[in-house]
Amino acid sequence: MKRYLLAFSFLVCLGSLNAQIVNEKPKLVVGIVVDQMRYDYLTRFWDQFGNDGFKRLVNNGYTFKNTHFNYVPTYTGPGHASVFTGTTPAYHGIISNSWFNKFEGQFVYCVNDSSVKSVGTQTRAGEMSPNRMLSTTFADENRLHTQMKGKTIGVALKDRGAILPAGHTANAAYWFEGGSEANWITSTYYMQELPEWVQKFNASDRAESYLKTWEPLREISTYSESGVDANDFEGGFNGKETATFPYDLKKLAADNGNYNLIKATPFGNDLTAEFAKAAIKGESLGQDDITDVLTLSFSSTDYVGHNFGVNSKEVQDTYIRLDLAIADVLKYLDQNVGEGEYTVFLTADHGAVDVPNYLKSRKIPAGNFSDSDLISRIGKFVSEEFNSEDLIENISNNQVFFNYEELQKKKLDSRELQEKLSHFILQQDNISRVFTREQLESGSFDKGIGSLIENGYHQKRSGDLVYVLDPGFIVFPETGTTHGSGFSYDTHAPLIFFGKGIKKGSTYSEAYINDIAPTISALLGIAFPNAATGKPLYIMLDK
Repeated sequence: MKRYLLAFSFLVCLGSLNAQIVNEKPKLVVGIVVDQMRYDYLTRFWDQFGNDGFKRLVNNGYTFKNTHFNYVPTYTGPGHASVFTGTTPAYHGIISNSWFNKFEGQFVYCVNDSSVKSVGTQTRAGEMSPNRMLSTTFADENRLHTQMKGKTIGVALKDRGAILPAGHTANAAYWFEGGSEANWITSTYYMQELPEWVQKFNASDRAESYLKTWEPLREISTYSESGVDANDFEGGFNGKETATFPYDLKKLAADNGNYNLIKATPFGNDLTAEFAKAAIKGESLGQDDITDVLTLSFSSTDYVGHNFGVNSKEVQDTYIRLDLAIADVLKYLDQNVGEGEYTVFLTADHGAVDVPNYLKSRKIPAGNFSDSDLISRIGKFVSEEFNSEDLIENISNNQVFFNYEELQKKKLDSRELQEKLSHFILQQDNISRVFTREQLESGSFDKGIGSLIENGYHQKRSGDLVYVLDPGFIVFPETGTTHGSGFSYDTHAPLIFFGKGIKKGSTYSEAYINDIAPTISALLGIAFPNAATGKPLYIMLDK
C-alpha cells in the first residue's frame, strides 16, 4: 500500500511537472534585434523613455547587463545569425556581411542566392535566401518540433536582418525595397507571390507617408544626453549643407535614394513596427497553443548611427522614437495575443564606436585607418621578399587570403609566408594584433581578443591572416562611425527577456549573445539549434 501511494504521488508530481512545462510555453516568441544598439543607450537615454517601451521590458522582465558578443567581426549578418543560431561564425559560417569566397574567386553576400527570384519587386533585391548559413536557428527547431505547425515570420528593412534570424524553414521573410517602389518584398525561396495582406499593406501608401519632415520629437534643448546639433563629426544627407535638424525628407529624397531615405531615419523603424503588426494579424501569429516565432529587426538605428555617430542628436531622437514604436508593438501583442501569453527578447547585433575625430578632439587615442595604404605596403613587401606579385589573392575584412596555386608554383611553405607577413603587418602603425591560420586552427586561445578572433574564424571561409586595429581606429570616412571590432564598444549589447516564463530581475553575471537561442529553446522545451555553442541562461529560468 505504501509503495502504491509513493508511485501514485510520483505520477501526480510528474503530471504536475508536465502541466507546468506545457503551461510555460508562450503562444508567440518575438525576437527583437536593434541594429547598432550599444548597451549604454539604455542607461544614457533612460530618463527620456516612456513607461511602456524599454522601461516596461526592463522593469517587468529580466535584464542581463553584462552581455557581450564573443567573436569578431561584429557586423549585421554575423550578429543576426549568432543571436538566433546560438553559435558563432566559426560554425554558422556567416563570417561577414560580404566576404571573399576563395573557391569562387569573388565576393559573396551573406544572403544572396541566384537560384531564387524576386517576389514583389521588378528589381533583383529579392534574390535572397539563408542558403549560406550552415546551421539551424531556434525558429527552425521550433518548426521541426511542432511538425511544421508553428509558424516563423521574419521582418526587417534589411534583407539579412529578416532572412538569417528566421532560418531555413521559415514560412516567410520580408524586407523593404525602397528606391522608386517602397514595397515589402520576399523571394521564391518562400513563396511565388505576396500574400494578400502584404499586397494590401504595400498598396496602402504607408511607406510614402514617411517622406515628411524629420524634426526632434521633443524640444531639442532637452536632449542633454547627446552632443550639440551642429558639429564637424556627422555626415548628413545629400542636398543639405549641414547635418542639423530639421530634415525635409520629401525634398531630399531625389538625391538620397528616393524611398531608401526612409531607412536612414527613425521613420524606417516606425514603418517596420507597422508591418510587424500587420504580419501578426495577417499570419494569425499566436492564435493557438502551438508556439509561433516572429523575428523583428529594427534597422534604421544602424543607418542613423553610421551617418551621424554615437553622440548625435539624431541618434538620441531615433531611440526616443524607437521606444514609442516598441511600446506600440507590445500594446498590440497584449490586445491580439494576450498579455502574459507571449515572450519577447530584445538585443542588438553589434554596438558602435564614437566618431574617431570626436574622440581625438577629447584627447582620446583614435583615428581613421587606410586599408588601401596597408594593402599597397603588403603588396610591395611580398613582391620584394618572395619575388612574386601573385602570392596574395585578396585582402578584405581585416583578412589576408593567400594564392595557394602561386605558393605551389614558387614551392613556398604557407607557414613561412604566414610568419614573415604577420611580422611585417604587426610593425605597421595602429595594428594591434596579427593572427595566423596556424594559430587559429590550433584552438589555442581561451580568452582575450585571440578567443574572439577564433570564434569568428571559419576554417574554410576565412583568410590566412587576420589583423586587428588599435582601439578607436576604424576603416571609414572622416565623419560618422562604424563597428566590427572585438572591443567593448562593439561587443557590449543590451539583453532583455520579458513575458511568459520570464521572472523579473537583473544581473551583472556575464552572458553571451550565443546564449540567447539555447535559452529560448529551453523555455520552449525544444532541441537546441544544431550547432549551438551557447548555454541556457539558467539564472533567469530557474525559479
